[in-house]
Amino acid sequence: MTPEQAAGSARPTVLKLGSAFIECPRTLRRARQMGISGWAFLVTGRGAVLGDVRTETVAAAIGILSPDAVADGWETAVRVATPSAVAEVSRAECCRWGIDYLAGFPPIARLIELVEPVVVAADATGMPLFAAWRGMPIPADAAPAARAAVFLHLLFEYYSGASLMAVRAAGMTAMEIILAGPDGESSAVAYGWTPPYPPVGPLVRRRLWVESVTDRIVAQAFGVLDPAERAELVNLLGAALTGVRMSPPNLD
Repeated sequence: MTPEQAAGSARPTVLKLGSAFIECPRTLRRARQMGISGWAFLVTGRGAVLGDVRTETVAAAIGILSPDAVADGWETAVRVATPSAVAEVSRAECCRWGIDYLAGFPPIARLIELVEPVVVAADATGMPLFAAWRGMPIPADAAPAARAAVFLHLLFEYYSGASLMAVRAAGMTAMEIILAGPDGESSAVAYGWTPPYPPVGPLVRRRLWVESVTDRIVAQAFGVLDPAERAELVNLLGAALTGVRMSPPNLD
């Protein structure tokens, strides 16, 4: 398996696993205890690691959300908590999610052994969220499942940063790339983009090009593994996602 094939095969799984903790009911409950709504945490849970910055900076770094919606979430959250406090909670909830959902995954040690060098080797140029989260230390006493969850989140931010580069290279906007996706207008609304929307038809082929370029960028990091290891990592990621879906924890 080539690095680019591995990047493409892993992409949908990583995008689901690496962001799952942000929408986890326990995470959102923790956010509400801080006085932060679910939407505000969707914004600050990713962007807070940038520090006390302007909303325009957060919107540019996340890229895929409407700037107005980002401003609403960010400004609401920072009234009740500092970005550094939210970043600490976000990392803690990522670790907690890993323990809840991945602790029972038998090959967890092998997953970490394969995914960690990919994260370490990744070129963070032009990816502020990935660079900032990678620079935030993992707790020294973190359990293996917690470490795995952090690495999956880092891979998610790596893919997200690469996708933003590809979107711009394609001459597309964030709203257009969402509209060309499987959920179309419903996703655009969920991400804060308001009508009128452009015709979707001409955008679909360009989205495929964006995904191809994203995989080409991410492939650089997968090059640290040999072909057999890449295939093994892709399989382990798929098995981990299946395990998460099949065996959710008791959230009571």
